Amino acid sequence: MTTSPPTTAGSTPDSATTRATRTTRPTDKPRRGSRGFNTPSPAGTAVRYLLLLLVLLLVIGPFLWQLSTSLKGPAEDVYTSTPAFLPDQPTLGNYGKVADTIPVWTYALNSVVVAAICITGNVVGCTLAGYALARLRFRGARLLLGLFLATLVLPGEVTIVSQYVLVRGLGLADTLAGVALPGSIAMLNVLLMRTAFAAVPVELDQAALVDGASVRQRLWHIGLPNVRGMLSVIVIFTFIGAWDDFLWPLIVLNDPQKYTLTVGLQYLDGTFSANPRLIAAGTMIAFLPVVVVFGLCQRFFFRGVEEGAVKG
Repeated sequence: MTTSPPTTAGSTPDSATTRATRTTRPTDKPRRGSRGFNTPSPAGTAVRYLLLLLVLLLVIGPFLWQLSTSLKGPAEDVYTSTPAFLPDQPTLGNYGKVADTIPVWTYALNSVVVAAICITGNVVGCTLAGYALARLRFRGARLLLGLFLATLVLPGEVTIVSQYVLVRGLGLADTLAGVALPGSIAMLNVLLMRTAFAAVPVELDQAALVDGASVRQRLWHIGLPNVRGMLSVIVIFTFIGAWDDFLWPLIVLNDPQKYTLTVGLQYLDGTFSANPRLIAAGTMIAFLPVVVVFGLCQRFFFRGVEEGAVKG
């Protein structure tokens, strides 16, 4: 006579059989060759890599060509119908000739001064303005924000005449301070800092306010540690904009000794003759500081993005 296995309270033989079946059922294996919705096909992957290589060629190609031209010797023909990418007689003499033709280091120092003023003004001014718009409550805050947004609609060519009249009225014409003044506080950077401060939870400020923290203490200990990534973005793009600006320094400055590097490089292109090797070498000299600044700041930018707005 067969006996049924004992069952615990609240269980039935059917449920026990079901559990046994579940434990002995083999796991379902995905079919070979099946892909998820986000997994590209081999052809799609190849197309993506081809597009990336094309974009890389379009972006890096002109830079590499300028670098190759700056290293070519005087005996090499840069206008040949079949140009050679690698120089046959590589030399660094073109960079020395740039320094002999124009006071390139004086122009570079002037550009550094302008960029330093612009970066300082944007970091300090945009941080204070962005924190005030995001965290402080005062009358006319929305109107002020709307005026900031309205300035972004106007192109720079519309306001350049009024900017020059203002700079000349302040007695800053033909000075490096006059070159840096219009770019000292950018409205776009103010809005970026406002967005960064607004992403920080209000509860942190409220908790600090209960503990008796002042506005300055809340900005320094709560706000700034959470917006370092955005500050790095502002530093990078402010430096690039101030370093590469050509039209505004050309309008404000009259003394050749006060020219910035981008304006001073025009003397490498002579009226009756032009040496493309010297022009390429001057371009490389103007480009290298941008690479250095980006290399120093980009790790802080990506680290700030990875950490997020709130430190846990």
